Amino acid sequence: GRCNAVDLTNSHTTMSAANNSNESYCTFTLASDVTAGGLPSEEEIAKQLESNDPKIKRHALKAAIMAMLGGEALPRILMQVIRFCINSDDKPLKKLCMLYWEVVPKYQEPTSDEVLRAASGGQPVQRKLLPEMILVCNALMNDLNHPNEYVRGSMLRFLCKVKDEEILGPLIPSIKACLQHRHQYVRKNAAMAVFHAHRLHGDTLIPDGPELMDAFISAETDIGARRNAFLMLYNESEELAIQFLAKNLDDVVKFGDGFALLVLDLTRKACRRDPNQKSRFVRVLFQMLSAESPAVSYEAAWTLISLSNSPTA
Repeated sequence: GRCNAVDLTNSHTTMSAANNSNESYCTFTLASDVTAGGLPSEEEIAKQLESNDPKIKRHALKAAIMAMLGGEALPRILMQVIRFCINSDDKPLKKLCMLYWEVVPKYQEPTSDEVLRAASGGQPVQRKLLPEMILVCNALMNDLNHPNEYVRGSMLRFLCKVKDEEILGPLIPSIKACLQHRHQYVRKNAAMAVFHAHRLHGDTLIPDGPELMDAFISAETDIGARRNAFLMLYNESEELAIQFLAKNLDDVVKFGDGFALLVLDLTRKACRRDPNQKSRFVRVLFQMLSAESPAVSYEAAWTLISLSNSPTA
């Protein structure tokens, strides 16, 4: 996606709102000294990326990101990043690489003949992934299979920002495998990555997403991972979410505040659509009235009051 404006005065650089389908929201944190004295040229950035000093590489990659956000194409930099940065173990450089993958053009520019043919009512222009992105996908997959759980988790969080089916597709088996990881940080981010992929490309990439998440949540013990799994069921397969809730009515209060608030949101949604559903949720609502969390007990009381207008209240 293309980002419009950059505020360089603060540590947080926030893009303006997206205006069409080709634009997206981006929020980056970049040091302001990157632009001191002006941005380096493409040739200078390419040379700095070859340095053995991670600090120099970081500075060059920040400059490349800022230049691209300013409208510069920098076609040479993609291969330099792949060659000299993508396999680095330097954590700040890895994070910058993820920001770079967000802003870098991933598709070939259509030829003039393709544009003219589409404009004259012919075949629409087909997006073609850059050949270099195959190498990028391999690097992303390596991080998804990395022995360090925080590298895996960070990559799963990054994939929640990727919308391209051609990039997500090859990574789906690795994302699914992360649902079985021993560390909860990996599992909870894997659940969000599955939710993201299913929401965007469920029919083609991960049609079994709801069933996969239903099996996952039944065996999950971590509060955060369970909450993320229920979030997907709530949005993608409401009936499975209600079934899980019915099986675990006595344990809902032990599942954490985030889970409880999702249950209350589901209750309001289901009962407003069909007031006859209220009897399925009354028990859990009264349980949450006595919850230790003020937020949960308040939301439970508000939910009961909001549903009292229904004929069956």
